[in-house]
Amino acid sequence: MAAYDGDAELSELRKRRVRELQEMQAGAAANPYVAQVQQAEQERREAERSEVLRRLLTPEARERLARIRLAKPDVAQAVEQQVIGLAAQGRLQRQIDDTTLRALLERIMPNRREIHITRR
Repeated sequence: MAAYDGDAELSELRKRRVRELQEMQAGAAANPYVAQVQQAEQERREAERSEVLRRLLTPEARERLARIRLAKPDVAQAVEQQVIGLAAQGRLQRQIDDTTLRALLERIMPNRREIHITRR
């Protein structure tokens, strides 16, 4: 890809999400099924997020991110937010591959301890 063409789509998703949140807040008092609506909204949001990440990451990078999510969900979420933010700013020129994802991870987790085992 020469330039990421989903910038308009990402901004539209954000605008739609803000509008839906405002509508939910306005109708929350009148609706007795608020918990169900919020759960459905959260699931929809997660599905949209997964779809955007599927388009932004190569299969190898998605696989690495899934493994990281199992071990460190907070780090995986930070990486996802950064990737989506970069795409929204138009700073992604192509899909993020595994090497680029590792570089992002090193910037997010710079204080990783190296373990050296010395056998005598």
